[in-house]
Amino acid sequence: MLTLLGLEFRKLLGARSVKIALIIAFLIPWIWSLAPRLQQVYGLVLTSGFQVPAISLITSVQFVLPLFVALSCAEMIGTEVAQGTLAPLLLRPLDRNRVIASKLIVALLYPALLLLTLLLGSFLAGLRLGYSDFVGGSGLGPGGFIGQGALDSAAALSQVLRGYGLGALVMAPIAALSMLYGVIFLNTSAAALATIATLQIMRLLTVFPEGFQQILLTTHLDLFLRQGNLTQSLALLTIYTVGFCLISIFAFDRRDV
Repeated sequence: MLTLLGLEFRKLLGARSVKIALIIAFLIPWIWSLAPRLQQVYGLVLTSGFQVPAISLITSVQFVLPLFVALSCAEMIGTEVAQGTLAPLLLRPLDRNRVIASKLIVALLYPALLLLTLLLGSFLAGLRLGYSDFVGGSGLGPGGFIGQGALDSAAALSQVLRGYGLGALVMAPIAALSMLYGVIFLNTSAAALATIATLQIMRLLTVFPEGFQQILLTTHLDLFLRQGNLTQSLALLTIYTVGFCLISIFAFDRRDV
């Protein structure tokens, strides 16, 4: 299993789309750190480097990060089918479930890698603002960017790490969904398009009753901004992730590649 995981990680990091996604994720924070019209457009003045990770995450999680995750995870199956390398792999004495499980594990870790790159870029982009104690909020804690008064650097760092950890959990179901569509369609573009279309359709369902909205994946994409008890949202995201993974394994075992 470890051999399969290592193989999948090497293939993932070797993909051109992943390299581009990581470069863009690293560069995005510099836009906000150096933006001359940030106050005029968004009414926001950055006073600490700890705020750069928040604005980078908030502006990326609605479309850019889901797009990267959907495309790269769809490629994990679609590209191998197109290149004809998946079928020979399955002809070897390997359990099909192990093959798809290794792909799913790597796919679920990919959002964390993207967010780690975004966080690294944010910390470097925020160096010019400093990382000492400041008055305001980190953007990922109580009070948002306004905060609740003075905020020490340790508390700000804790809020940022918490926010990015929750962000990775939010992206995990999207990675699992893209893998599921990859198994169903065996085509990169079809799987990526189906994933993005599913998310957009879920967003359109905001016109439905609030109780129904609470079970939609897209309702919880801002989980990293919420404070208080997150148990229900985390449970729902876990159900989505595990459910998509189990269906992927079931479908892959019966799919003629």
